[in-house]
Amino acid sequence: MNPITNYLEKVKRLRTIIQANGGLLKSLVKIYYTDDLKEGRLIGKDQFGNEYFENNSYFFGRNRWVEYTRKVGLDYNATQVPPGWHAWIHYMTDQAPKSNDPKYDWMEPYQQNMTGTHHKYVPFSTMPKKIFSWDPNQNKKLP
Repeated sequence: MNPITNYLEKVKRLRTIIQANGGLLKSLVKIYYTDDLKEGRLIGKDQFGNEYFENNSYFFGRNRWVEYTRKVGLDYNATQVPPGWHAWIHYMTDQAPKSNDPKYDWMEPYQQNMTGTHHKYVPFSTMPKKIFSWDPNQNKKLP
């Protein structure tokens, strides 16, 4: 292929992707949040506002992706993807989850892993302390 023709095809592809993402400004915002600029078909949204896309012209394994909601800003992680969508992204199923999927009494609502945040789970210990910090003003004997 002629190098000029190849270059023009790439410019045309870039223009198509920018138009699919809502113009130049919205594309720059998307690059800021995701470090990537893709075009694809919207498959669905989850209860948190994350959007899931697919474009089969990309390589297998890179043709399904999630765009996290803007509410989390740059503080997004993989635990913000519910199990049904996780199965779809990782090709465990080809059926995207639907809002009318059955919910059972034993199922808890999904929430992200809070480890590493200020909402983390801290267990209560019923055991007495084995190590005590030294206090120079304390004249008690240790147990």
